[in-house]
Amino acid sequence: MCANRVGKTEGMGGCETTYHLTGNYPDWWKGYRFTKPLVAWIAGETSKDVRDSIQFKLLGRPGQEGTGLIPGDLIKRRTAKTGIPDAVDTFYIQHAGGGTSSCTFKGYEQGRESFQAADVDWMWFDEEPPLDVFIEGLTRTTTTKGKVIITFTPLKGMSETVLHLLPGGTIQERATDAVSVITCTWDDVPHLDEAEKKAQLALYPPYLRDAKTKGIPQLGSGAIYPVAESDFVCEPFEIPVHWPRGYGMDVGWNFTAAVWGAHDREHDVLYLSHAYKRSQAEPSIHAAGIKAAGDWIPGFIDPASRGRNQKDGSQLIEDYRNLGLSLALADNGVESGLYSVWNRMSTGRLKVFRTLSGWLEEFRLYRRDDKGRVVKENDHLMDASRYLESRISAFQVQPVKQMQNIQYSQYGSDSWMA
Repeated sequence: MCANRVGKTEGMGGCETTYHLTGNYPDWWKGYRFTKPLVAWIAGETSKDVRDSIQFKLLGRPGQEGTGLIPGDLIKRRTAKTGIPDAVDTFYIQHAGGGTSSCTFKGYEQGRESFQAADVDWMWFDEEPPLDVFIEGLTRTTTTKGKVIITFTPLKGMSETVLHLLPGGTIQERATDAVSVITCTWDDVPHLDEAEKKAQLALYPPYLRDAKTKGIPQLGSGAIYPVAESDFVCEPFEIPVHWPRGYGMDVGWNFTAAVWGAHDREHDVLYLSHAYKRSQAEPSIHAAGIKAAGDWIPGFIDPASRGRNQKDGSQLIEDYRNLGLSLALADNGVESGLYSVWNRMSTGRLKVFRTLSGWLEEFRLYRRDDKGRVVKENDHLMDASRYLESRISAFQVQPVKQMQNIQYSQYGSDSWMA
């Protein structure tokens, strides 16, 4: 899962596919090795895209066959794809162990059905496939115990396929017996100099910059906050005692969440310092966790939070007040609240501590559906942030009598998340 222009198609997918098809592995190769000819499929967005990119890289351009990654003397024959000039459907390669490997080009536009009813040893998806096509590709390798790879820049954001590879939207390399995810950014490759990277970066809209340069999935036009994480994520620091603070709170049985913020009034910057999120617990449990951050800090709660345990919102607030929380009502104007948070974020007046991993996971998933409605899934910390921002003028400074008990180590993490 890589940035653009790092060499993922030719240097990663293309080279490895060539090794497998030919059986000619470099001495330094430590990856999987096929010991016999194989049946391979290679797929991309459309059959035309596959021709213009992968086919030309592997076999050479029209009139220059044999000048690609696969040596010309190993290419035994090929069949043409109907309806696309110069496009190859299937080609056959001499394998070093004897016999012939076959490789067929496909496009996602052909649909899931075209990926059925065959046994395949090697499946390479270049650019992100729809989840149903990806699953069908996996199925083709079940009986052969074959291998599947995807080389892509996550321009479709937190899609079904990305979430299948990255449960919860956590952006990190991972490796299990079933799946490995490897990332590559502009900073990981030697062929892009700083001037070139700066020039390219200026061409990209903000919401695509992290995807294009770091391989971090972005939500694109569906994003509620189309702002690159690199524009607002900051390193944790000790919050000055004179900065006023508060927290927003979203309540429900499935999850109750809170997000703490501190306001640098001099520069009008709101810093989100830590968060709490816990599922299926009684109000007393939540209250204890929230008070641990400082029982003097005012909170702002939505009286109409979903799943409010069959009591009206006012009674629920009283329950939490009786448990020692200092709570006031938040402004629950959804669209106005979303705009206000976005405005802060896009103008550099909202910063999020890098250690708030749970908050960042929700941010990456926070989007609108194809009808423009906010997708109400895994958004509790996002709602709490909106409530917090709506009452920034009501933040309070820590009373002098309690300053001696302050523990800065409490700030800057998801330490209350469960």
